[in-house]
Amino acid sequence: MSAYPSSQEPCRLSPSAVVTTQSQLATLLDALSEQPAIALDTESNSLYAYHERVCLIQCSIPEGDYIVDPLAGLDLTPLAHILGDPRVQKVFHAAEYDVMCLKRDFDFRFVNLFDTMWAARILGWPRVGLGDVLKETFGVRTNKRYQRYNWGQRPLEPQALAYACMDTHYLLSLRHLQFEALVQQGRWEEAREVFDHVAASGPFSHVFDPEDFRRIKGAVDLAARERAVLRELYIWRDQEARRRDRPPFKVLNDRILVALAQARPRTREELGDLSGLKPYHVRRYGSRLLRAIQRGNRARSPQPPPPPPRRSEAEVTRFQALRAWRKEAASERGVDADVIVGNAVLWALAEQNPRTLEDLSTIEGLGPWKRKMYGEVILEVLVEL
Repeated sequence: MSAYPSSQEPCRLSPSAVVTTQSQLATLLDALSEQPAIALDTESNSLYAYHERVCLIQCSIPEGDYIVDPLAGLDLTPLAHILGDPRVQKVFHAAEYDVMCLKRDFDFRFVNLFDTMWAARILGWPRVGLGDVLKETFGVRTNKRYQRYNWGQRPLEPQALAYACMDTHYLLSLRHLQFEALVQQGRWEEAREVFDHVAASGPFSHVFDPEDFRRIKGAVDLAARERAVLRELYIWRDQEARRRDRPPFKVLNDRILVALAQARPRTREELGDLSGLKPYHVRRYGSRLLRAIQRGNRARSPQPPPPPPRRSEAEVTRFQALRAWRKEAASERGVDADVIVGNAVLWALAEQNPRTLEDLSTIEGLGPWKRKMYGEVILEVLVEL
């Protein structure tokens, strides 16, 4: 028997309406404000721009599917009222990133959110990606052709708009099925606590840190002078990507940066001999690459990062005991371990070693429902150590 419920009412896609004017937006917002729930999703251009931005906001209600175009010069401030209205439920699939991007670009806040991905995880569904869920629940196969589409370009292809609508078209029906299952299994309060936590996610932010060059695969294996060169190349690539408004990996990928740091070429001819560096790279970036390499050759070798703080043996012992409890609890429910509680919560418990239910209220990420459900057993695990 499938773990997924099946839809009793087949859905048919209606033509999408693209909102590009303020009057169209006002009409749409009037319609949305009358709904008990609306389905939402976003598309961004992170694969094509350094300064990522929300390029589409898709929304669906029983009457139809709509796409709001934020790049059309719209004032989206009126949308904030609906997103913050507790009477209108906002239904997303895997909401966290959408929420963070919408807060970053438009300073929205979210109240009364429903996340169908988290609902699927709480219900123990074996696969929770939207494509898998739509296939299993509604018999719908999604077209993956547009997963890497440039949503920042205009005009958008009609097929791309149809693909974007698929992300919200079935969410209200899916939400209905999941809500009934959550209530039936006594999981609605648990889900609502998770949804509120997702809604409170902070705005997405990207702050460049020159020391993040250490995260590049292969950086740890470089000699000290090579690491100094890699750091300068990493800084140059970010500056170039920012100037051209391109993702850094579309300027030069990490593998080429490491190869440059190892070879440390001194001339354009030597640059041209480097495997992976194309002739157009040499023409476009040659002089700047050579200057970055020269700076690295003169720079002081980067100091190793400070070691992470060592956890005490007692903290590690508590963490391991809590993890063993979590694994058993997750197995009994048939869910992933982090549906019970995440690692950050386990470490906070291990570090603070609470002794009372009141103490548990200070643990970030351990909300009222989780404290009520798991608080006593958590304290029992800790007191036995």
